[in-house]
Amino acid sequence: MRNLPESGRIGREDWAAIVAAGRPLVLREQVADWPAVAAARRGEIVDHLRAAAGERPAPCVVGVPAIRGRFFYRADMRGMNFGRREAPLGELLDQLVEQAAAAEPLTLAMQSAPTDVVLPGFAEDNPLPLLDAHVRPRIWVGNRVAVATHYDSNDNVACVVAGRRRFTLFPPDQVANLYVGPLEVTPAGTPVSMVDVDAPDFVRYPRFAEALEHGLTAELEPGDAIFIPYLWWHAVRSLDPVSVLVNYWWSDRAEPLSPVDALLHALAAMRALPPSRRAAWRALFDHLIFDDAATHLPDDARGVLGDLDETSRRGIATHLARQLGKPA
Repeated sequence: MRNLPESGRIGREDWAAIVAAGRPLVLREQVADWPAVAAARRGEIVDHLRAAAGERPAPCVVGVPAIRGRFFYRADMRGMNFGRREAPLGELLDQLVEQAAAAEPLTLAMQSAPTDVVLPGFAEDNPLPLLDAHVRPRIWVGNRVAVATHYDSNDNVACVVAGRRRFTLFPPDQVANLYVGPLEVTPAGTPVSMVDVDAPDFVRYPRFAEALEHGLTAELEPGDAIFIPYLWWHAVRSLDPVSVLVNYWWSDRAEPLSPVDALLHALAAMRALPPSRRAAWRALFDHLIFDDAATHLPDDARGVLGDLDETSRRGIATHLARQLGKPA
């Protein structure tokens, strides 16, 4: 495991190159001028957020002390080790203060709540000029919570407002060493690694040792931010009794078909094929999708092997919708 690369605070003129490079980067003091960060550094974050919190509820999760902050599957894989409820932000903050004094605290968190829902005015008071104004900030508030290693199908900037957070990242090519869990039923909507990054079981998951050789880690303080590129796996652990993070997910363009749709379609169409046929399709996928496979053809003869414009992509999406709409 190596330390994540770091930079000081950057401006928008450097931001495009960082995103285009597709490599994670810690941005120290990037949001140090936020009023919310200043309140956290004074030890006043709970009062600061409570004063601005709206009345609308948002989804929250709660776990018993025995889970040690790790929201995950139950041991029998027949459900999760936590419950869900809805609450306004102010109510959650009161519960965090109460649990901070407990010898065996519950694990509590409000996860991925849009700030315009639970904390009106936050985006205006705490702007992130690196991104366009339409990118919607989301707030994560909890105590000592561990988020299992997962990926996002968007680029991501996460800004630490209060409490320290440890980030552990793995590049996309380490997926085979992360032991991915079920795709359909997940703790929070995206597939996760079955390995506890803080206490790995190398007997059960021996290839995870290889993933650690490629892993990157950093501990962030209030005012720091981190860029997590598209499809990079990441685990996040909050280290303090009250932790607040604001993140921004965005994509550079909307697609009529998502890569996840293609993945699920491929699983349904090919997973049950005999090994020899799967191997043949793997060769086709590798060449036609991941290589530049049509350079020997004139531009006007490449069809779907060439550069697809929006009309072409939508035409393919319409064709697939028709095909998938046929009786099974």
